[in-house]
Amino acid sequence: MWKDSLQDTIVAISTALGEGGIGIVRLSGGESLAIANKIFVGHNKAKPTSFKSYTMHYGKIVDKHRIIDEVILSVMRGPKSYTRQDVVEINCHGGLVSLNKILGLALKHGCRLASPGEFTKRAFLNGRIDLAQAEAVIDIIRAKTESALKISLEQLSGTLSQKILKIRQGLLDTLVILEADIDFPDEDIPAQGLTKISLGLRTIDTQLNALLNSASGARILREGLHVVICGKPNVGKSSLLNALLKKERSIVTPIAGTTRDTIEELIDVKGIPVRIVDTAGIFKPHDLIEKKAVKLARRQINLADLVIILFDASHKLDQEDQRLIKEIKNKKVIAVINKIDLKPRIEKDEIARGFSKVVSLAAKSGKNLNLLEDALSDFVYQGQLPNPEFMLVSNLRHIHALREAQKFIVQARGLLTEQLPIELITQDLKDACVYLDKILGKNFSADLLDRIFANFCIGK
Repeated sequence: MWKDSLQDTIVAISTALGEGGIGIVRLSGGESLAIANKIFVGHNKAKPTSFKSYTMHYGKIVDKHRIIDEVILSVMRGPKSYTRQDVVEINCHGGLVSLNKILGLALKHGCRLASPGEFTKRAFLNGRIDLAQAEAVIDIIRAKTESALKISLEQLSGTLSQKILKIRQGLLDTLVILEADIDFPDEDIPAQGLTKISLGLRTIDTQLNALLNSASGARILREGLHVVICGKPNVGKSSLLNALLKKERSIVTPIAGTTRDTIEELIDVKGIPVRIVDTAGIFKPHDLIEKKAVKLARRQINLADLVIILFDASHKLDQEDQRLIKEIKNKKVIAVINKIDLKPRIEKDEIARGFSKVVSLAAKSGKNLNLLEDALSDFVYQGQLPNPEFMLVSNLRHIHALREAQKFIVQARGLLTEQLPIELITQDLKDACVYLDKILGKNFSADLLDRIFANFCIGK
């Protein structure tokens, strides 16, 4: 089905809908220039079919001699274009009426409305980029911080693909040697050759490990670190959220239990996108509303990558504090002693006995807030700030494929050590190659492409 659709000329609005200075309507396909001929009138009456590639032209979009908008029309002829087909981009004024009128004209003259991500899908199917690079496009669009953007740009440039291809080539080289042994059973592989194969597989295993070890940090930079602030009522959870946001987002009062619902915001902490959630105080509820608020807070804690538990420095630990400590014992936690500007009744050592990371601060004044930001950064980077260029694997599909490939490599190494039949080893290596090929899109199904590109916006 997708092969047939490649012959269509597609069109979509490629800029965000709403008021803006510029809006873009993009066409791609064999009839792009011919359709542009029918709706574009240049100042010198020249037709888009005569325009050179990578040129821009001033003119008007017209419908039966009625002017729709003044525009700049760009021409990019295939195969040196984003889709490797002829591409026309109409830069018009960024209003809904103008954009929709131009879109409607293109549809009227023979275009088909593009499906989500269809321009990038064509770039992949026409061999301009591989599937890993195609997936990087949506990651660039959705990047929440500069670090996340760098990871996505590295993937789009082909850095990850080159590493996968290098590993894949090592597997193929090993397979050639092993299959030669199968074809010529009278000529056994010498001991030196087996040692070389074993070392080669160990190198491949190490390379896969390096990619997978970067995955957790890269995934967080891509999707955001899910952090939940919890604690008893009135320990300063909302004040802490406001301090991290550097604006008043949560209502703060001396009345315990002011926050009933969860409040979620996205902040940038040293290049890390942090989805931080302020929850209701966890305590024994007295009515249905409080019961639901506490239940929602506990659900957020269960989903969190990291929990910030708050204690009030001006009050001794009580049973509610101890109950909450038990509830989060299996979570990754940063303990925060808040309100250190008041007379202290909690010792830091008292908290440190239960938590490996303890920060003391005053949320209202912002004192020592930087220490909490450092702790959040350390949680992602384990105390070191690696270059995002080395954190290439952030996509869950890629992570799964790499883990499966590594599983077969480890299995093959074990079979080789046990001197089991070569046929079993070669099958494991072939299976590992299959999973590497899935990352690059060397083998794929229509369903896989539909799932991947359904996440794209129309127009990209």
